[in-house]
Amino acid sequence: MSENGLTNNTARKAILEAYRDKKIVVVGLGKTGLALAKFFRSREARVTVSDADCAENLEENLAAVKELGCAVEVGGHTPETFLKADLIVLSPGVPENLDILGQARERGIPVVGELEIAAPLVSAPIIAVTGTNGKTTTTELICAIMKREGKKFFKGGNIGTPLIEFVMSKERVEYVVLEVSSFQLDTAPSFHPQISVLLNITEDHLDRYSSLEEYRKSKVSIFKNQNQSDFAIINADDPLLPKDFGITAHTLLFSKENAKAHAFLDKKQEVIICKGDFYKDGEGKVGEKGAVFNFRNTKLVGVHNLENMLAASLVAFCCGIGRIAIQETINNFPGLPHRLQFVREWNKVRFYNDSKGTNVGAVVKALESFSGPVVLLAGGRDKGGSYDPLVPLIKEKVRALILFGESRRHIAEYLGDLTNTWLVENLDEAVRVATTICKPGDVVLLSPACASFDQYKNYQERGLHFEALVRSL
Repeated sequence: MSENGLTNNTARKAILEAYRDKKIVVVGLGKTGLALAKFFRSREARVTVSDADCAENLEENLAAVKELGCAVEVGGHTPETFLKADLIVLSPGVPENLDILGQARERGIPVVGELEIAAPLVSAPIIAVTGTNGKTTTTELICAIMKREGKKFFKGGNIGTPLIEFVMSKERVEYVVLEVSSFQLDTAPSFHPQISVLLNITEDHLDRYSSLEEYRKSKVSIFKNQNQSDFAIINADDPLLPKDFGITAHTLLFSKENAKAHAFLDKKQEVIICKGDFYKDGEGKVGEKGAVFNFRNTKLVGVHNLENMLAASLVAFCCGIGRIAIQETINNFPGLPHRLQFVREWNKVRFYNDSKGTNVGAVVKALESFSGPVVLLAGGRDKGGSYDPLVPLIKEKVRALILFGESRRHIAEYLGDLTNTWLVENLDEAVRVATTICKPGDVVLLSPACASFDQYKNYQERGLHFEALVRSL
């Protein structure tokens, strides 16, 4: 590793020189698109930024890319712009199956994502975390452990700062920690993390993937460029994660129950046990027995967060981080907003904001976290998955189901006969109904199983609205 965490000067210079005078189209004018435009202009490329949104919604970034000297098209994508490009680079949220991108590929024009551009310019070890649920929490746990250990790291990718900004900053780090989405993996064919984490796979984004198998293959691709000196960390309990992907990397398993895994839970003793000769302590010595961490004092709610701790502990072991930093992080990590976040208790009823629960798998994990009766608030924009995994949990735990938003009638067709069910227009009405039917000891849980885009800009706005409604009671 070079001391600033970037590729050696000769290789870096060759990569950067390759962009000079090239016609590059950056698709999407969000935070990543703007960063890409800055990067390519700094390499004297001829850059066009294309966004399907209208100019008035892009005003701030639009002015910035024009000031950089980029050509701009908004309100749609022009075939001539794309088909005359030398390279097309997608922002993370841009669908890679646009017709115009297919035409470009047919002409031999490379179509890649920001990760494909930035990652080859990084030589610090890359830790990449993916999965349907838990990516952000696990990424933040890893970074919290590193911070306690005094490690210098960059955190970004699908959360926070685009990796290309780190490349331009020339910041000196020991590790690069990335949350990586399936969309990013789809457009980064040469992406090679030294430590890859695959937390779980459940139905999600089937509005963009033709099948669950296609989505699964996208997630599993995180391992494809790894070699024998790398680590692949996998959830041994997930039925959609067979343990033999033909992975070349050293595979480490974590499990809630299987004591043969490299990290597992002993629920009776309330401890996490990590073991294996992959672990190096602070002095670089290999530990034969690993370590034991108790989770009695954790502030995180839910068994899924125990899985996130298992994965983060394995990553820390792979990096040679000491036991104290891992245990202190388990004890003190506060959790993240909108992920099973306790809001308040009102009339002996506890309210939880799980607005980030935008797919069925996330709601399953949320319901598994509570033993008492639940009043479940769900709905929004349907993402194309099956609601069947919720059936046994709703029968067992959900005393009342309140469905709101665009998908409420669709969800009711699957789940409405399983418990007392109300259909309402919006979240305001959902909270109002919940407060009239809940009883002392109940949990009122917002865990929508759907995207927020029918009524909100994002899941954060939905969660904040829910919290405001609850706090106003």
